[in-house]
Amino acid sequence: MGGEIERTRGALVLFAVDIQPACLGLYCGKTLLFKNGSTEIYGECGVCPRGQRTNAQKYCQPCTESPELYDWLYLGFMAMLPLVLHWFFIEWYSGKKSSSALFQHITALFECSMAAIITLLVSDPVGVLYIRSCRVLMLSDWYTMLYNPSPDYVTTVHCTHEAVYPLYTIVFIYYAFCLVLMMLLRPLLVKKIACGLGKSDRFKSIYAALYFFPILTVLQAVGGGLLYYAFPYIILVLSLVTLAVYMSASEIENCYDLLVRKKRLIVLFSHWLLHAYGIISISRVDKLEQDLPLLALVPTPALFYLFTAKFTEPSRILSEGANGH
Repeated sequence: MGGEIERTRGALVLFAVDIQPACLGLYCGKTLLFKNGSTEIYGECGVCPRGQRTNAQKYCQPCTESPELYDWLYLGFMAMLPLVLHWFFIEWYSGKKSSSALFQHITALFECSMAAIITLLVSDPVGVLYIRSCRVLMLSDWYTMLYNPSPDYVTTVHCTHEAVYPLYTIVFIYYAFCLVLMMLLRPLLVKKIACGLGKSDRFKSIYAALYFFPILTVLQAVGGGLLYYAFPYIILVLSLVTLAVYMSASEIENCYDLLVRKKRLIVLFSHWLLHAYGIISISRVDKLEQDLPLLALVPTPALFYLFTAKFTEPSRILSEGANGH
């Protein structure tokens, strides 16, 4: 008799679970309220806590996976953006005769590196250079605020949360640390070593950062998901364009022009690293033996430029542009 009562009670529990209202919305889920052994009690359908996302059964599950290689490459791309902009504006405002540019380049690299390390240390799990994440499944995972359901077309159930935890917010944390470290270190350095610059020019690279950091923040907030899928192609296109522009502006038409200055070689190798970064990001190195030979294409754009420069004569084009022809 007791066994029949238990079976009947279990059937009623299963029936009660089955008749619960469906959890609407693509990113709405039920949060775990209590767990005791095999017994789990979930709350009402709503927003998942930070660090969790919904599974196929509409239950909020903690993000316990390790980021994939592509996720790390994306974070590396977002970390490189402020560093490259720092270097560009430092070079732009330092002048050719200034000896302070090298120290500012090193300081910018130190600031961004320290910001990246601190960001990893303060992220979950705290205190280690490691993060746990949720897997990115589709583009809509980056824009959960656009998928809040309205069951009666009047009341909106707000289920906005970071489904790509922590790939979205960790970039903002990194930019904040970059800005703080820059404001603490760079002004003192520039004031001491940038003696070759005028007073109005010394801090222009810092002022430029105060402009591009808000722009990068808005870019991540609005286009983070698009950048996640497009950044390998952005790296390849921009690195190719900037390399061609630099070599033409420097009037490099043969290998001797390229080897005559160390700075030109540094710029060339930097672009080769960006080429390789973009190729690895596109291939994702899923099949190592097939994808690694693609890295042999890295020097191809520079070699193509050197072989075809004699037909275009960039020095003649620059001189005609300067004369207004």
